[in-house]
Order: sequence, then C-alpha cells, then structure tokens
Amino acid sequence: MSENIRDILEKVKNGEVSVDEALLIIKKAPFEDIDYAKVDLHRKVRQGTAEVIYGAGKTPEQIIGISDVMLKNGQQTILITRLGQNAADSVSKIHKLTYYEQARIGVIGKFPEKDGNGRIVVATGGTSDIPVAEEAALTAEAFGNDVQRLYDVGVAGLHRLLSHIEDIMSANVIIAIAGMEGALASVIGGLADCPVIAVPTSVGYGASFGGVSALLSMLNSCASGVSVVNIDNGFGAGFLASRINHMEMRK
Repeated sequence: MSENIRDILEKVKNGEVSVDEALLIIKKAPFEDIDYAKVDLHRKVRQGTAEVIYGAGKTPEQIIGISDVMLKNGQQTILITRLGQNAADSVSKIHKLTYYEQARIGVIGKFPEKDGNGRIVVATGGTSDIPVAEEAALTAEAFGNDVQRLYDVGVAGLHRLLSHIEDIMSANVIIAIAGMEGALASVIGGLADCPVIAVPTSVGYGASFGGVSALLSMLNSCASGVSVVNIDNGFGAGFLASRINHMEMRK
C-alpha cells in the first residue's frame, strides 16, 4: 500500500480527516489532460513512486507544462531523465532545477530523505561507464535511497573490486554497470548475497555491437541472482533498485 494512502487512512483514524474528505482526495482525477500529455497523478498511489519525465524528444515548453501540473498536485521532487543542456537551461528559467550534465538528469525540488531499507551500491567496470552509472545513482537518490558509488572497479584489475569487498557484502542491492564484455555483473553476482542488477553499456570497440555483446554476456551470467536491464538504461536500474530497497517484509 502506498505511503500517501496510508497517511490519509491514518488521518481518518485519528479524526483529522472525515471519511467523505478522504474519499474525495482518493477520487480526484487520476490524470490531467494537457493536450500533449496526460499527466499520471495516481502513479504514486498505485506504485509508491510518482511519475518521471522522460526528457528526450520533448520540447522545453512541454517539460515545463508537465512539471507545472506535477507541482500543482503536490509532487515535491520531479525527476527528468535524458534532459539536454539547452532544454535544462530553458526549464531553469521557470522552475528551480538542478541539472546533472554527465547523467543528463534534471531534478526540480529537493532530494527526499533516505528511507530505504539499506544501501544501494552502484559499481562500474570503467570510467567510461560513469554517465550511465550517474543516471542510475541519481535516480535511486531521487527516490530516497542511500547510494554508494564504486567506479572503475572492472575485471581488468580485479583487485580494485576486491578492495571493496565489505561494501559489496553489506549492500542491499547492487547495480553493476559495464560495457566491453560485461563481465563485472557475473563477478559481483558471485560475491554478493543481494540482488544484482546488471546494466550493459554501449562502451566498447566494434565487436561489442553498441552494447549487445555486454547485454548477451549479462543475460548468460552463470551467477545466480543477476537480472538485466536494457543497454545504457541507468534509470531503469536505479528505479528497480529503489523498489527492491523499499520492499516491506510480508507475513
């Protein structure tokens, strides 16, 4: 059950809100149609996390319009992915936006308090994988997670990863990001006792086929407990890691 519905029910229980008032809040329109977008206002009710704006292909005016609706309806942190510098500059004139150029992510509002069950570790095979890793890390932080970054710990120098063995062993979720042959995910999967989310990147020479080689290697990992998202999909990995890190134990 999502936290905002819990809050409403607790207020009803404590007499702060009447049953009719609570019903009205829950029955509000599930989305707002602004012609070029139907902004999903009930996503947090259904999934526990609010809608995210995918910036690529949208004009600055469209991003601003969607953000206006979100802010009007009480969303305190708005995450915008794949946001270009020019669009970020335009949005910044209207809304207080923090832009992370390397990750191509914009955030309107403040990052929430950390309320996950544990720590998410984001590890990369090389420095060239950092843009995807930052997209994953910032996404996870935007959803209230404690994130630790371990960059350039690939299998070409395995001792670099092993020097962080305690961090690997104590993580609640690990995101392993690598291009080339994508071996990092299997190595981490063989060390960790938590879920490992593998992200293949398009980093590599010709035979890496823009990340397909790493993708296939990760899909064929011999280590158990490794799942795989799409090539360069740092956002997808960060979102999934956050969901895992917020799961409640159920009887």
